[in-house]
Amino acid sequence: MKRPLSSRDYFVYMMTNKYNNVLYIGVTGDLTKRVAEHKKHMLGKFTAKYNCEKLVYFEIFHNPNDAIYREKQLKEWNREWKNNLINAQNPDWNDLWDGVF
Repeated sequence: MKRPLSSRDYFVYMMTNKYNNVLYIGVTGDLTKRVAEHKKHMLGKFTAKYNCEKLVYFEIFHNPNDAIYREKQLKEWNREWKNNLINAQNPDWNDLWDGVF
């Protein structure tokens, strides 16, 4: 279900490692660039240390404030709720990078 990404879109996303035992939640205005940076370990110490290179979930927003609010909301959730959210959209925890970009 590919669609062109608008330069006005903002994204809340979740990255994990190959074992799916670590979750990183972030927000960005350029998902393509940000995921590439994660995969190249160009960002913060956490994602590099835990090899968070797999995009397993994302949501699209048109308002940056809505995206930031959602990111903060998800960061407060417990791990089970986050897992359920991912499982509803991506039950095999595939790397969405390959199917979307």
